[in-house]
Amino acid sequence: MLVKVYGSAVFGVEATTITVEVHMDKGIGYHLVGLPDNAIKESSYRIAAALKNNGYSLPGKKITINMAPADLRKEGSAYDLPLAMGILVASDQIKAPEIENYVIMGELSLDGSLQPIRGALPIAIKAKEEGYKGFFLPIQNVKEAAIVDGLHVYGVENVQDVINFFAGKGTLEPTVIDTRAEFYKTLDFPEFDFSDVRGQESIKRCMEIAAAGGHNIILIGPPGAGKTMLAKRVPSILPPMTLREALETTKIHSVAGKLKEVGLMNQRPFRSPHHTISNVALVGGGSYPQPGEISMAHNGVLFLDELPEFKRDVLEVMRQPLEDREVTISRAKFTVTYPSSFMLVASMNPSPSGFFNDPSMPNTSSPHEMQRYLSKISGPLLDRIDIHIEVTPVPFEKLSDDRKAESSVEIRKRVTAAREIQTKRFEEMENIHYNAQMSSKLIREYCALDDQSKELLKTAMERLNLSARAYDRILKVARTIADLDDAPLVISQHIAEAIQYRSLDRDGWLG
Repeated sequence: MLVKVYGSAVFGVEATTITVEVHMDKGIGYHLVGLPDNAIKESSYRIAAALKNNGYSLPGKKITINMAPADLRKEGSAYDLPLAMGILVASDQIKAPEIENYVIMGELSLDGSLQPIRGALPIAIKAKEEGYKGFFLPIQNVKEAAIVDGLHVYGVENVQDVINFFAGKGTLEPTVIDTRAEFYKTLDFPEFDFSDVRGQESIKRCMEIAAAGGHNIILIGPPGAGKTMLAKRVPSILPPMTLREALETTKIHSVAGKLKEVGLMNQRPFRSPHHTISNVALVGGGSYPQPGEISMAHNGVLFLDELPEFKRDVLEVMRQPLEDREVTISRAKFTVTYPSSFMLVASMNPSPSGFFNDPSMPNTSSPHEMQRYLSKISGPLLDRIDIHIEVTPVPFEKLSDDRKAESSVEIRKRVTAAREIQTKRFEEMENIHYNAQMSSKLIREYCALDDQSKELLKTAMERLNLSARAYDRILKVARTIADLDDAPLVISQHIAEAIQYRSLDRDGWLG
């Protein structure tokens, strides 16, 4: 007897339907074909124990299982449940005439209980697209899959629950989630708030500008100045995620198996990898590619603390994703692409000792040590960071001030208004959504300067010894400042403020 059961494989952030064909014949043997990996080949032991512990058995016949399409590599233990159900139906131990209308996925424990799987959301999206009636999966993943409207999603704890459903015995009900209610539930209650930060008004202003224009930013200051505290609060002032962005972000975290029991992600992600991270862990990869930190930060913030401590080759692999806002991982037989549109927030000490330019502490680093320390950040990477700002320690008077600072929600209102101006400005352009993405041509079009502004910029570049790379960056940031002021034109005061945010371009920093 031949039975077909449907599962799914995830490549990148998209799913492909897999047909599990189970055939019973005279003889003895268990033959599994269709490019399965070792975890799938070992499934016979888990399936045999799970069935026996639930009153069923692995039949003493020749079992041939084909996983189609046969040219796609299948990996992981999430195929245990569809394989087990196929064997039960093909051996006439249960009747399930409706089984071909459902997608079934789950890893079996020896007692028949189910373990969570990766990629439940993209699998559910694919199941709906292809017209399946429902989706059976472990109960731990049910919230993320139930985001998909128009598909019956059943969270199950044990293989017996699925058997009872098809036998018409159980009371299994589909999980229903109001996606929009879930999305708006905690939108205005960020975990970290700028009202917690004492002092640092100029840095908060800088963060607001960076968030409004999507600019990458680097904070330079001594230990304990508050760089990490400020960086952690950047997601709270970014514009709220749209439903489309929330689905994109949730899909990536679903593929990586990082959602646990939460459903739709409605807060922008904040990722802060340690400086010992490898380039594969940062950008993604592996023999079976998984998303890296830059993709996990998609639509959110990637914070690189102590930037010069990262290996230079690790930082260099970020250059292309920063430009293209996606990362492509190629292997011999397939290529996957992960989105990686994130805002980079980096921090660093100004010198190896950490106290260069700090009036309260002596700088014990020699000029040569400082040069070697700072040269770890390459020019091309620095090119992609629009704003450099120095962070100084907060004086006691500000720390002990009990007055409540401006909240993240208030700042976010201004940021969102500025982003709306940019969305309207670039609505006819593909892949351009905010000022940080402007090309040289667009800068000339939207950042035209009057004579006073040109003279101010020329004087600043000559007196501060600003590099050529600073010119475009200053204009982009000035355009964002103008948008925050709701000003149609960039004027001299916008240029004057933008010039302050190029610390690392000044003579004496990087040589």
